[in-house]
Amino acid sequence: MSQARIRRHRSGAKQKQWVGLLKGLGAAVLVTLAGVVLFALVMQWVKPTEGAVRIFNQVLKLLSIAVGVWVAVGRGGQGGLLRGAAIGLAYMAIGVALYALLSGQQAPLTSYLADLGMGVAGGGIVGMILSNISAK
Repeated sequence: MSQARIRRHRSGAKQKQWVGLLKGLGAAVLVTLAGVVLFALVMQWVKPTEGAVRIFNQVLKLLSIAVGVWVAVGRGGQGGLLRGAAIGLAYMAIGVALYALLSGQQAPLTSYLADLGMGVAGGGIVGMILSNISAK
């Protein structure tokens, strides 16, 4: 194989990886938006406590990351740990930035770091699990 052909193949593979990561991130964002809308509708009838809202928020974040990693990695995909961690980090970074900008509140740095850590860990774990499940 010629050098030009190898380079083209490698750049195409990298581009495919980036597209997969962006698709996964987009899926995670869509799951979050749908979850927030549904929860807002449910809140009209059920008056949850602040603790219940916090728990729902964390579960929704993890579920969104899991769906995003599933879209990006798939069953038996390569690089599940790194791709999952990257999606978790990107998703949580966007969430932390939007929270800081839209709420006007300043949470402690440790809170932001905990969210980022949860995203990296959750995405990495889901990615590892998915990449070790054999593809059909």
